[in-house]
Amino acid sequence: MAAPIIETCHVACCANRTPNVVSWGRGGTVAFGTCHSVALYDPLEKRVLTLLNGHTGRVNAVKWIHKPDCAPESHLLSGGSDNCVILWEAQVGKYVQSLVCKGHTGSVCAVDGIYVEGSNILVATAASDSTVRLWLCSEAKGAECLHTLSFGSSFMMDVSLALLPGSRVPILACGGDNSQVHLYVQSSGQQMQKAMSLQGHEDWVRGVAWASRSGELLLASCSQDCLIRVWKLRAKSRMDARAEDDHDAIRMKEDIFEVMEREFAVSLETVLAGHENWVYGLHWQPPTYKGGELQQPLSLLSASMDKTMIIWAPEEGSGVWVEQVRVGEVGGNTLGFYGCQMSPDGSMIVAHAFHGALHLWCKDQDKEGQWRPGVVISGHFNAVLDLSWDPEGDFILSVGADQTTRLFTPWRKQDGRQETWHEISRPQIHGYDMQCLATVGRFRFVSGADEKVLRVFQAPRNFVENFANVFGTSSEKLLTSSDAASLPEGASTPALGLSNKAVFQGDLVSKTKGEEEQFSSISDQYQESYFHPLIMTGTRESANL
Repeated sequence: MAAPIIETCHVACCANRTPNVVSWGRGGTVAFGTCHSVALYDPLEKRVLTLLNGHTGRVNAVKWIHKPDCAPESHLLSGGSDNCVILWEAQVGKYVQSLVCKGHTGSVCAVDGIYVEGSNILVATAASDSTVRLWLCSEAKGAECLHTLSFGSSFMMDVSLALLPGSRVPILACGGDNSQVHLYVQSSGQQMQKAMSLQGHEDWVRGVAWASRSGELLLASCSQDCLIRVWKLRAKSRMDARAEDDHDAIRMKEDIFEVMEREFAVSLETVLAGHENWVYGLHWQPPTYKGGELQQPLSLLSASMDKTMIIWAPEEGSGVWVEQVRVGEVGGNTLGFYGCQMSPDGSMIVAHAFHGALHLWCKDQDKEGQWRPGVVISGHFNAVLDLSWDPEGDFILSVGADQTTRLFTPWRKQDGRQETWHEISRPQIHGYDMQCLATVGRFRFVSGADEKVLRVFQAPRNFVENFANVFGTSSEKLLTSSDAASLPEGASTPALGLSNKAVFQGDLVSKTKGEEEQFSSISDQYQESYFHPLIMTGTRESANL
């Protein structure tokens, strides 16, 4: 007799509440920090593949280390509130902890890495101890701290590494709370020396990102001044000296710095204004190989606290950078997006919000220029304190310190080949931290919170019908005749109320046109119960739960 095998069917989790905690790899896997772990998530399969456990504090930053040939990554960086940075390495189909970088005295908030000198990895880390550290990770020497950059009373919010055009010299960009972008280059002794500081932003710089194109580097920076700046870095040539002699020509101002007897010029390419609140994250569309050549698409994604993401790109004729796509949330009382990432082929974009939810949009292949929201995983953004199985084992109810009650169930596709778990409902959103939960019957549960009051909830008929569609069965099989007769049709919240009120079939009697025109009182103009049944054939986006 074969031994029983226990495997993970579903992991319900969400991203941590930090800006640099999500990274989309070239292999299609999204890595994000959730509590003290790093989750590897496949957006196409709509499930968490595995969890990487190694940190003893909250994971604040996650970053894939991209390969020069655009192949799927084999190394992943993560930094946490335990003041450590972990380098994860792919071995035999799974990721294992390869090296640990210890030295910071504060929480690590940003990480980045590039390959140098073969398989060696140069890692940059920023922490709340007002320092940025450069590490050289190799199999022979392990993790070695090369240099520590101290910024006094300032904090660096993000770091990004690249190689100078036409050389193997690393360049580091740091964005901080002094409204400047600092550039550092590696000298001959592996020490980082300051090249210059780029000025222009008027508030904290929250994100920086490099992109290489046609022998030049483009640096994008976003700030709490609601603006995005794109800078161009190029190597100077003899033709530039001749052009400088022409005093009548109109040219952008360039800042010059020298590295190993070569001059490089940095100029402002464009300023992008379109967001109405702090811009927290940006991401270049990953490069691809076409015709044997590496091509970098000029497509920049940005995310803001105004709950929108924007894809920016230059027009073909004029070269002026314009807004091409804008997606996001409208209304509500939630805060905006902390960061964003673009898929390797640019057909999907994802953002993570203040409450940890992932928001995915996919390019519509049939309608050019249109994007539609996609289905993602979800979970509690604070401690899960209790859970209970449905008596028939068809779904799970859970409560947590995030003041919500959530229902998870498997989604059975029509072809029956794939089954993935998803959150399909939030039966209770409370004002106190939830503490306990118990199921009472098939579609009824009791929950308790910090205010020491127990509340009983029963599912309406509309939920049972939608649950049957998702679960792949019929509502008649889920309900007995007595339950079906007593169930309300749905629920609505009164204008001045805080609790849902059951809506029965008798409350939904439609009035004739003549009755609607005759009002006996002011209250007749406004119905007590507003309810419109929602028919689901699959799971919903997190914003509609």
